[in-house]
Amino acid sequence: MRDKINDDLKAAMKGGNKERVATLRLINAAIKAADIDARPSGKDKIDDADILTVLAKMVKQRRDSIEQFTSGGRPDLAEKEQAEVVIIEDYLPQQMTEDEIKAAITAAIAETGAAGAKDMGKVMGVLKGKYAGQMDFGKASALAKSLLS
Repeated sequence: MRDKINDDLKAAMKGGNKERVATLRLINAAIKAADIDARPSGKDKIDDADILTVLAKMVKQRRDSIEQFTSGGRPDLAEKEQAEVVIIEDYLPQQMTEDEIKAAITAAIAETGAAGAKDMGKVMGVLKGKYAGQMDFGKASALAKSLLS
């Protein structure tokens, strides 16, 4: 994953695509920050699953910013954030549909033997392990809560 991002950065630099270069540099900076954060736990570098989590977090932050910029009357900044979202999403797997999320939650509930809302953490842990970067965990949390209630 790191190599692909760095190769794409080099290609964007050669091609003169300034927006893509800037976004890929932001991605690299976020990955390096996550590497540094992981050092106390004994990891030298984060793995691809952790990189997907970092990318999903970046997309979520930008979507929040888009919402705020749009409501604040700054469509120019919202467009810039949207362009970054498109570039970041190139590195994320295909996002799951709501029906697929429900099926995954049902399977995770069966796998963990979850019986109620108190087992929510177990279910979410299984989902995060299996579907990092593919699922909106905000939606999944709400759906899991309703299924466990």
